[in-house]
Amino acid sequence: MLNENVMEIVLNRENLMKAYKRVKAKKGAPGVDGMSIESFMSHAKEHWPVIAEKLKTAEYQPGATRGVSIPKAQGGERILGIPNVQDRVIQQALSQVLSPVFEAEFSDYSYGYRPMRGAHDAIRTASRYVAEGKTWVVDIDISAFFDEVNHDLLMAKISRKVRDKLVLKLIGKYLRAPME
Repeated sequence: MLNENVMEIVLNRENLMKAYKRVKAKKGAPGVDGMSIESFMSHAKEHWPVIAEKLKTAEYQPGATRGVSIPKAQGGERILGIPNVQDRVIQQALSQVLSPVFEAEFSDYSYGYRPMRGAHDAIRTASRYVAEGKTWVVDIDISAFFDEVNHDLLMAKISRKVRDKLVLKLIGKYLRAPME
């Protein structure tokens, strides 16, 4: 459980620098604003005090995400929302603080969108089960899950573990950010 002052932990310089380095390492494309990860640091040096103050007072408004269509392996397309670099850094900083709280409760048998887990880990586990004589493997992929998830239910679940109203408001704003 995370009580008040979670935003202070999120905005800790060390946490933010770690978040920036992770975002930079992923070499993602620019968002709607066109800002590259390379130019973000100079932007942050000039504007971060104002950004941080807006985050501390719940005045921060995330930018729109850039919608990019990518092909799916089984055919069709999936729309990805690409936030601007500033929002990716803030989201990463949030994730670094919040993930350990939620990760502890997740199933050991779940591999999607988990740190240090991926499809190859799931395949290795399934192969081990087959070698042990098990004959069933269940693979579940909820179609368009992130497009259909109930935000009110999600926020209610998050608020059971996170009590900081600033963080909850910010997550809600990210969930409602427009896509262009």
